[in-house]
Amino acid sequence: MPTTWPAPTAGEPGPWAVGSGWAVGTFGELLQGVLPDDRHFLVTLPITTGSTATFRYADDAAGITVEAARKRKSARVAALALEALGRPGGGELLLASELPEGKGLASSSADLVASVRAVADAFGTSFPTTAVEAMLREVEPSDGVMHDEIVAFLHREVRLHSRLGHLPGLVIVGYDEGGQVDTVTYNRRPAPVDAETRSEYAALLDRLAAAVADGDLRTVGGVATRSAELHARTRPRAALAPLVTACDEADGLGVVVAHSGTVLGVLLAGDDPELDRKISHIQARCARLGGPSTIYHYAPGLAARRDAIEGNGDVL
Repeated sequence: MPTTWPAPTAGEPGPWAVGSGWAVGTFGELLQGVLPDDRHFLVTLPITTGSTATFRYADDAAGITVEAARKRKSARVAALALEALGRPGGGELLLASELPEGKGLASSSADLVASVRAVADAFGTSFPTTAVEAMLREVEPSDGVMHDEIVAFLHREVRLHSRLGHLPGLVIVGYDEGGQVDTVTYNRRPAPVDAETRSEYAALLDRLAAAVADGDLRTVGGVATRSAELHARTRPRAALAPLVTACDEADGLGVVVAHSGTVLGVLLAGDDPELDRKISHIQARCARLGGPSTIYHYAPGLAARRDAIEGNGDVL
């Protein structure tokens, strides 16, 4: 519930209100490419780390302030959310993120979605995902992290393509090649894809949708690896071949990459009885490459996360 001062009357917040919002990141993409109709798409892999936003509303404020200049896009989308609610004034937006920037973990999208949710929460309401998409569409290309499941998303259009659903527990042993990639700049670059490859992307999307529906982690991993290989034709990744080898050695599920980022990861089943051994093996291989490795966890739906918080289940 939002905190308000002074006490609201007739169920309405007063001239001051505070709301909070949360959004998860995504570890790169299970699949990213171009469909036969030339639409660019990606398939999300939600992770349990993300961004938190706090919005302090003041009806007499001249606009929305944010603590860092690089977060001005979040302030802009918060203003759009306030306008959509028909509220005058502005306020202060505070952001805290567990996601490093420029790595392909959807840090910017998570900030934006969390900001919209914080503004709505200040008034005891929420926006449907289509409204969130419309707001982000006015700011920048975006991943589909406003959706509480794995989705195929038209990131350049900021529109949902299709819902794929949820998977059993997954662990990602992530490796960072270093540096940063500006996603907006990256998406502006022309990247011609021939008709044969576009047809393969469509077939991969169909295969992935069926695999998610069936909870078939092996096929999910195979599609992710193939997507990484196709992408490497135009953007070679030095760590890809070594990680594919490490995945094979550990009997992992596949390799997932941030197509417009710097991270790659090996997918493992969360209930694998040899999970700890496999993680250690892959981390050792990452150490040989000279960069850091980090463990990430797939984020199930909100209901599953809520059960875990309330003690009704386990979330990896």
